[in-house]
Amino acid sequence: MKKLFFLFLLLPTLCIAQVNLDSLWSVWNDPNQADSNKLKAMDRIAWDGYLFSQPDSAFYFAQLQYDYAEKKGIQKHMAEALNVQAISFTLRGELIQAINLFKQSLKIQQEIGNKQAVASVSNNLGNVYRRQGNYAKAIDYQLKALKIREEIGKKKDISSSLNNIGGIYGDQGELTKSLDFFQRALKICEEIGYKKGTGSALNNMGEIYMKQQNYVKALELHMRSLKLKEESNDKRGIGFSLNNIGTIYEKLGEYEKALDFSTQSLRIREEIGDKLGIANCLNIIGRVHKQQGNLIQALDFQSKALSLAQSIDNLQLTRDIAQSLWKINQELGKDKIALDLLQLYVSSNDSLNNKENQKEVIRQEYKYNYEKEALADSIKNAEAQKVLDAQIEAQTAELERERIQRFALYGGVVLLLVFGGFIFNRYKQSQSQKMVIQQQKEIVEEAHKEITDSIQYAKRIQNAILPPNKLVKQYLPNSFILYKPKDVVAGDFYWLEQKDGKILFAAADCTGHGVPGAMVSVVCNNGLNRSVREYGLTDPGKILDKTREIVISEFEKSEDDVQDGMDIALCTLAGNTLQYAGAHNPLWIIRNGEVLETKANKQPIGKYENLLPYTTHTIELQKGDSIYLFSDGYVDQFGGEKEKKFKSVAFKKLLLSIQEKTMEEQREFINQAFETWRGDLEQIDDVCVIGVSI
Repeated sequence: MKKLFFLFLLLPTLCIAQVNLDSLWSVWNDPNQADSNKLKAMDRIAWDGYLFSQPDSAFYFAQLQYDYAEKKGIQKHMAEALNVQAISFTLRGELIQAINLFKQSLKIQQEIGNKQAVASVSNNLGNVYRRQGNYAKAIDYQLKALKIREEIGKKKDISSSLNNIGGIYGDQGELTKSLDFFQRALKICEEIGYKKGTGSALNNMGEIYMKQQNYVKALELHMRSLKLKEESNDKRGIGFSLNNIGTIYEKLGEYEKALDFSTQSLRIREEIGDKLGIANCLNIIGRVHKQQGNLIQALDFQSKALSLAQSIDNLQLTRDIAQSLWKINQELGKDKIALDLLQLYVSSNDSLNNKENQKEVIRQEYKYNYEKEALADSIKNAEAQKVLDAQIEAQTAELERERIQRFALYGGVVLLLVFGGFIFNRYKQSQSQKMVIQQQKEIVEEAHKEITDSIQYAKRIQNAILPPNKLVKQYLPNSFILYKPKDVVAGDFYWLEQKDGKILFAAADCTGHGVPGAMVSVVCNNGLNRSVREYGLTDPGKILDKTREIVISEFEKSEDDVQDGMDIALCTLAGNTLQYAGAHNPLWIIRNGEVLETKANKQPIGKYENLLPYTTHTIELQKGDSIYLFSDGYVDQFGGEKEKKFKSVAFKKLLLSIQEKTMEEQREFINQAFETWRGDLEQIDDVCVIGVSI
């Protein structure tokens, strides 16, 4: 089944094997050969003989394989033939047909229980969806493939999946997370001596460094990758590396080298019929000509690139080329064409950044939690904390305008399109109107960049403050955390520390959700950290007192009257002794089929008219006790037949009904109950639930 591990987008490591086609054809035509031998021979003819050089011919031979296998009732070979045909369509850029055949192949492999093949076809489907820009489905299929491959334990395949998932995160702008997946893939490939996989991982890491504008590091990695691919005569991989090296030289302003490497890549990709690769090369060559001031040549190359990108339904490439061509046509005075290209750019960009698509990527990630704690660990010292504080202060003002900027962005786009038509009609009367379009365009682009950068920066900060799952399991082995942000970033967060032999943990709910809530959460999290690390506190009530003091002090620096703050349930655990203090959020302990509730102080962590010390409650736990901390997002969710709130009473009954389950089983059950209750209604708030079993 090795051929099913084809990675036609991110990890193009396969090359055409040298096979004796005459011998294989003789086996196929020999009536005395067993059916399995005949089908294996035709399979090698299609795969090794033609797929990567003449994909249309491979499709024909795979059809012979399928028809014979169907006649003999051999489902395994039917599925393999469909897989080859799907790859053939992919290589020719016919992605809709490819998806259809991959799904047929996948269904058969699932029916016959071939787990390894199920993982491989799922992987292929994920790659096709990524090429379409459908990241929600792409990551869904890739995570399914990875999960199966980890169960099987074949490291080469695991590295391939890690590479592909890293690529999706890279496309979404999650560069740190993307690099983490690529580094994992590289480590595995180096451990098992898998040169092709090593070359691909190096290539992928180079792309991330290129996006981070670390061109020297990127060039080094791509050169290493190219050398490995040349050693294995991997033409597809060589073309990919040459193209990337050309791109780096373009960024460095070394245009002759950029043209040289990109032209070499174009020749290889034309030779193997790689439409996506050809489009990428034409795009880069066009960009270089534009940089050199050769607008007519730039227009020619990028127009061809756009036509190819649209023919293979590649939204990301279509968007990028449309943006470049829009500017070229504008410089050449072709305003009507420029306006059409602007509309294409906006529609493509909207599709790629579709809000539901973004949310689905995050939701799928939580289905298979593959979080890495490297970034969180990097702020576990005082110096990093100071850096984080400085970053918060620098970004706060900008992020507070996020909502206004969002409306400005989309309003600006609509205004620009309407204004564009008016401008063109009146172009002859007033040349100065052209400047209005340019100014509006620059405002919209800048606003869009600021919003995107702000949201992504907020997400990186929030990821950094959450304790990694590994650390949670180290200190609270029998526990779960259900964390469901309403948006990309959240006002809820969970917190964990260890001090003087005590385990401190909390579920917190800050004012708001989304970007504003996330920024408040960083300030409040910082207050908790300082209370424990800087002031050495472990008593929950005193920690909340000091945290409130720090939070109020931080917000008082603003000229505005900031009323934001936090509700929280905070516990310390030492042996069987539990201490608790809360701001609005209670503590529930389930013991012998009964919910024992310890109420919180009715005052938030923040400004309040009558500030009183928080109360610390001490509880001696018994074996079998279950502890629950939570924000109000779960119980306040609307749903059910009457679309009413879930409420605390129902939540208590739910928890009582699952006490025989393990903590991880409880998490899944609680999550499923929430989704079932919510149905098609929008999630109204962030959700955070912590469970600990004694």
